[in-house]
Amino acid sequence: MPDISDAVLAALIGLATGVILGLASRLGKFCTLAAIEDATYGGNGIRLRMWGIALGVAILFSHLAMTTGLLDTAAVFYLSNWSIAGAVIGGLLFGVGMALAGNCGFGALARIGGGDFRSGVVVVTMGIMAYATISGPLAPLRIALLPSASSFEPAGYSLAFAEATGVPALAFAVLVALALVFVAIRGTAWPEMRGPALWAALVGLTIAGTWVAMQWLHFESFEAIPVADHSFAAPIGETILYVMTSTGSGLSFGIGSVLGVVIGAFLGSTRLGHFRWEACDDARELGRQLIGASMMGIGAVLAGGCSIGQGLSAFSVLGFSAPVALLSIYIGARLGLHVLIYGQSFRNAD
Repeated sequence: MPDISDAVLAALIGLATGVILGLASRLGKFCTLAAIEDATYGGNGIRLRMWGIALGVAILFSHLAMTTGLLDTAAVFYLSNWSIAGAVIGGLLFGVGMALAGNCGFGALARIGGGDFRSGVVVVTMGIMAYATISGPLAPLRIALLPSASSFEPAGYSLAFAEATGVPALAFAVLVALALVFVAIRGTAWPEMRGPALWAALVGLTIAGTWVAMQWLHFESFEAIPVADHSFAAPIGETILYVMTSTGSGLSFGIGSVLGVVIGAFLGSTRLGHFRWEACDDARELGRQLIGASMMGIGAVLAGGCSIGQGLSAFSVLGFSAPVALLSIYIGARLGLHVLIYGQSFRNAD
């Protein structure tokens, strides 16, 4: 495509796949914090089961891409850079922040698409704090306390299993994927689960398809286009910078991804008739969102990704840090929700 630069093509891939994720958020109700809340306090595990299906599908098709040469493991960031301490500390920080803010970065973008500009505070604060931790005033402290470990050998469970046993990585991935899907659908009525399962499978296919599309562009490009997948921390900061300095910077996959989620969520909200303007009317709520968003921005960088970046993108290639980070995010969110719910009850009793 001689008339379209490779950077613009990367942004278009991010835009198209981001739209699908945005639609899944609004029409399919795919949401990280809501899944934890529903399962913990609402007695409804459907959204948590959606995560199991999305992970299973993403793992299966990403490893099919790896096996057939459509995805080069050496080019995947999550398989070469990792920190167990960062995954734990960052994941816990992100999870607590997610509970305080009322959503993760992906969920906040989807809410903006639905007209909720309270989430705009979360998005902007999270993006700024992510960049402050990557290359701003918090970067020296991050490097000093939590240096990441780089490896020339792919740091993934399936690849390590293949090297240790000689069994193909795909076989290990198939077992993990089937186990996740089986646990997710076990004991549920299919009519109730059919719609959520289809949306969850679409999310998983989108993650795997994004790997393939970006690997193709990376191989064909004369520019330095990295092999990337969806994550919503640093790309939010990158989008903010682009809005302010577009004449001195360029488009990227991450910018397209952020805009795609907002557009997809807007389309889904208008389709359901749920679009409406909302803004903060409570100073305490605003303060809680600012603190939570700051924790998420810092935590996502320490963990190497957010609930989508580590929870789906890194998990799809079975990176070493992915289950650790996702479990830490879950624990952090549970702690944050517990403090919010029972702390509020205590104050009301007074």
